[in-house]
Amino acid sequence: MAEANTRRRARGGGGAARRAERTAVRIETAKYIERNIPNFEVLNEEALEIIENNAETVLEEIGVNFVDNPAAIERWREVGADVDGERVRIPRGLARKLIKTAPSQFTQHARNPEKSVVIGGRNMVLAPVYGPPFVRDAQGGRRYATMDDFNKFVKLAYMSKWLHHSGGTVCEPTDIPVNKRHLDMLKAHMTLSDKPFMGSVTDPSRAQDSVEMCEILFGKEFVQENTVMTSLTNINSPMTFDDVMMGSLEVYARNNQACIISPFIVGGAMAPVSVAGTLTQVLAEVMTGVAYSQIVRPGAPAIFGAFVSSIDMNSGAPTFGTPEAAHITYGAGQLARRLNLPYRSSGSFCGSKLPDAQAAYETANSLNMGLLSGVNFMLHSCGWLEGGLVADFEKFVMDADQLGVLHSLAKGIAYDDNAQAMDAIREVGPGGHYLGCAHTQANFKDAFWKSELLDYKPYETWQEEGARDTRTLATARVEHLLANYQQPQMDPDTAAALEAYIAEKKASMPDAFA
Repeated sequence: MAEANTRRRARGGGGAARRAERTAVRIETAKYIERNIPNFEVLNEEALEIIENNAETVLEEIGVNFVDNPAAIERWREVGADVDGERVRIPRGLARKLIKTAPSQFTQHARNPEKSVVIGGRNMVLAPVYGPPFVRDAQGGRRYATMDDFNKFVKLAYMSKWLHHSGGTVCEPTDIPVNKRHLDMLKAHMTLSDKPFMGSVTDPSRAQDSVEMCEILFGKEFVQENTVMTSLTNINSPMTFDDVMMGSLEVYARNNQACIISPFIVGGAMAPVSVAGTLTQVLAEVMTGVAYSQIVRPGAPAIFGAFVSSIDMNSGAPTFGTPEAAHITYGAGQLARRLNLPYRSSGSFCGSKLPDAQAAYETANSLNMGLLSGVNFMLHSCGWLEGGLVADFEKFVMDADQLGVLHSLAKGIAYDDNAQAMDAIREVGPGGHYLGCAHTQANFKDAFWKSELLDYKPYETWQEEGARDTRTLATARVEHLLANYQQPQMDPDTAAALEAYIAEKKASMPDAFA
């Protein structure tokens, strides 16, 4: 027994050393995903043509509304649309013609050039959750988000290997005035991380502030000639384009910055209950938004967006990870590729209140459909909880860990000489094992994807270490990452110029919390 205990301690010591090596802080960012697997397509040619034809009919006969935006109405009139008050009817083929000037892919530059990303083609860029007014963690529970929470999420995104992008409003810091918080959020993305980020869309003036802050960070000429921001332009489905979102789009398009044109669809409430009907509306709305960005500035980067959930007909609440949402996501990817546009959809979607089994099932479904549908820019890829009302710290690191699976799946299957492993099969022969063969020894470190969070220890070891569930492990990982965060360096003159700009902007207006 004593000998057995000694052996167990010795193994444990080696395991402890390996665990220490695995948990040592390494700030490493994987390159954006380059798919070597096929896209999953659910629509045949006949279905695609029917949906495209119906979308053109919607634009020509029913039209869309551009509300409180006479300049937009006039722009549409000048390119040949039929305008009646705020209703814009777009002749068949016009939107598709205008869209042709939008690039099929583009580079979003980061202040660290090594972390710039290419959006479009066979690539997929992963960005964190966007927009929740609440946050949750194991210690503090559910609460309104603060700027301190926001900063922590930016740090976690920076520390994550599998996230390529810092995102935008990873949570809504309610302790900062509404008219000033965008300045602090952008500063956090610019200074606490060196990954690419998103600009503000809550008012056209805030979009302009975003551009001007980027001109300080990158240089004015560089910003005008290159894309350094993406922005989320939600359409008020069904078929309504408000002046705030379109005003922000106008600022970004005019300055050569990327806009994600994204209908906000809850099937059965903001679109028909049928998949084909929803896809028709999504296509009509996206074509209108992208076409309008090209009217403002031909060649401005634009992304085909599709945020889609179904609805619980008993409660009216949105549902996630459902087969209907998957069908729409797959179909929208096909439609985006036929327009030769980058595609945004999917994420770590779930309706659960906690990072529990429901959250895991729904999130896994949503992430996998994003990979297989050909998504190029995946917003909300980690941290989403409670239908997007909550950004959860533990779920953030759980999801971020699982994003590594997407990287591995996207590689596809190698079949070179090393992957064929014929030498190993010859060496081992019948009845042997592969643990000690030369091929295993040469490849074991990189042969399998490794979780940095999940527990695979024997039951006895797991019990000795406190019988920790995944949420407990995630809490420890959040604490570890934040404790070991190291801020990326920035030129002191640039940092001072950003501080001065923000101070001047804040001093120019009174606080507003509505």
